[in-house]
Amino acid sequence: MAKLIRITTVPISLKYLITGQMKYMAKNGFEVTMMSADGPEITEVMEQEGVPHIKIPLTRKITPLKDLKALWILYRQLSRIKPEIVHTHTPKAGIIGMLAAWLARVPIRLHTVAGLPLQTTTGNKRKLLEWIETITYAFATGVWPNSQSLYDFIIENKFAKKEKLHIIGSGSSNGISIDEFNPETLDQKTLSDISKSIDYNPQNKYLLFVGRVVRDKGIEELVLVFEELQKKYANLKLVIVGPLENDLDPLSLGTTESIAKNESIITTGFSKEVKYFMHLADLFIFPSHREGFPNVPMQAGLMSCPVVASRITGNIDLINHMETGLLHEKADIVTLKKELEFAINHPEKMQELSFNFKVVIKNTFARKKMQKLIFNEYQKLLTVNV
Repeated sequence: MAKLIRITTVPISLKYLITGQMKYMAKNGFEVTMMSADGPEITEVMEQEGVPHIKIPLTRKITPLKDLKALWILYRQLSRIKPEIVHTHTPKAGIIGMLAAWLARVPIRLHTVAGLPLQTTTGNKRKLLEWIETITYAFATGVWPNSQSLYDFIIENKFAKKEKLHIIGSGSSNGISIDEFNPETLDQKTLSDISKSIDYNPQNKYLLFVGRVVRDKGIEELVLVFEELQKKYANLKLVIVGPLENDLDPLSLGTTESIAKNESIITTGFSKEVKYFMHLADLFIFPSHREGFPNVPMQAGLMSCPVVASRITGNIDLINHMETGLLHEKADIVTLKKELEFAINHPEKMQELSFNFKVVIKNTFARKKMQKLIFNEYQKLLTVNV
């Protein structure tokens, strides 16, 4: 029985970014172990996946002494377990995991690239992040960008050679659960509770954002444009669902104050019930500055909520402008306002685009299909390398 180690920086990534992968691989003959830093999601993810978890003191920030300690601890664990495959996901888990796996002589070392923080940085910090990516890919035997545009970006910047890169299927890290995001399976009591929590009124028009509430997700532009559109459309509401992260990429004071003072901007914090918000919303807005291959637009698409998104890596692999959704230029309030106003004034056209998007998602990005493709790739690599 081949041993597989899946590593992410924090356990919430195991729980939500690669949901069900460990369980699927264990069911199909792998001896699977998860690894990440400590966190409140560990117990839940162990129950969810049915495989053990080992804590590694990884940090999300650049912390040289702590990173060396994490590298040593991970190397010792891998030397003890002797896995055939180590597969990492998220940047810090990538560089520490690939280096430790190389030191421990793990034959198959895979890293999934699901977005690059360096795309929104400049100067010395960008140079450092570029170096980290280059080192990560150098110690990996295989690098899996989760979108074609991310693949192209890696080649363009010469982070790795083509021979080392591979896209699973048509992209995505884990596909999407068709069964979970289905309007017909909504619990009516939960729907009623969510409706009350945002004081839902069908006479209003609701714009929805779901994700981390940080600058990189385009919240600054979204709030600015929303307040401009409010002057023209008095029934407009903005619902922001997601955790506020002040440590890594905080919003400006002005944006924070605008959110707090504007009674038409509703914040909910983190929620496990995003599909209910998507069911109630008229439009899903995703103005992110960087992505690998985003999940939330697909969730919105399955819930028949039309999507307006930024024209960036990942988003452009998923959405075709005026075919499956609308695209605006990154961090650009002029085009964001233009596309949002079009969407507000053309609800029938947006429903047509939403229908097209749902068909694409169901045919191409079903989670069961994606997990089988990853399993098949593991099997192929084991045949060649072990």
